[in-house]
Amino acid sequence: MHFKTIDAYHAAQAPEDRAICDALRIAIDRALPDAEAKIWHAHPVWFLNDNPITGYSKLKSCIRLLFWSGQSFAAPGLHPEGSFKAAEARYHSAAEIDPVALDLWLAEARVVQYDYKNIIRNKGRLDRLD
Repeated sequence: MHFKTIDAYHAAQAPEDRAICDALRIAIDRALPDAEAKIWHAHPVWFLNDNPITGYSKLKSCIRLLFWSGQSFAAPGLHPEGSFKAAEARYHSAAEIDPVALDLWLAEARVVQYDYKNIIRNKGRLDRLD
């Protein structure tokens, strides 16, 4: 299903998943007020300087919160995802969201970034941004 807005994405979720999405969106918007939020590859994603930072998506049994550079975060609790630097947390209910951990990850997301924006131009090489 293709959504044009984050609101439409949230509205299409089951009530418990919507509660997770709403809680994540509030925390992300608060921590990254200068980020551009949009639907990207059918899911809500936040960008800084056109570089994807964080987002979430509905999986079969949960909502997955993804940080594109999360494998390099010092704060614990995220699990590696994929073959680049991404890491994730998965939630089955809004009560599982640890607001302290989430705030730490979001703070790191601002300063620990890899250049996903130019990964194709760099022929798959992922450089850390200053």
